[in-house]
Amino acid sequence: MVNTGRRERRKLETRRRLDEVALRLFLKHGYDGVTVAQIAEEADISVATLFAHVPDGKDALIFDDGSERRAGIVAAVRDRDGPILAALHRFFAARGPYSTDIPPEHAPKRDLIVQTPALREYARRLWHSCEPDLTAALAEENDLSPDDPAVRALARFVLEIPDLTGTAPDPAAALASVFALLESGWPPR
Repeated sequence: MVNTGRRERRKLETRRRLDEVALRLFLKHGYDGVTVAQIAEEADISVATLFAHVPDGKDALIFDDGSERRAGIVAAVRDRDGPILAALHRFFAARGPYSTDIPPEHAPKRDLIVQTPALREYARRLWHSCEPDLTAALAEENDLSPDDPAVRALARFVLEIPDLTGTAPDPAAALASVFALLESGWPPR
């Protein structure tokens, strides 16, 4: 077990407090109704300290740094049982707007993200940050070069799926239709 130093523990605690305060304020007043200054004030820190912990600003307070997302999508490809596209479909189906098993306490946060354009755009950027790792995993699993245009296109399209389907009236059905298209190719018949 790694022994976390006092300074690191304080940084983690401050970040956790910022995340909690921001979510509470966003849920109460709406994302656009809350300023960075209000979050800092409520968390009892300066705006400069807030930006030291979260350089990307208030968008980033709702999300982690994207490392879990990158690790998860790569693991879906590398540790799969069956075809890659089926594994990626299962990976997305267990997340965010597609999941039917989300704990009730997480639903308000998920709904806030889905209903807030700025948060959806930040999530999209986080998904895009996975592209190099996903491309490498897809290439490796298929004995292809990561520079292969087909590999790069598949990675990029897969990472667009949450943005394309996450706000559909039935996100899970939209997700399934996109993966059906990927699995069968174009044109759909």
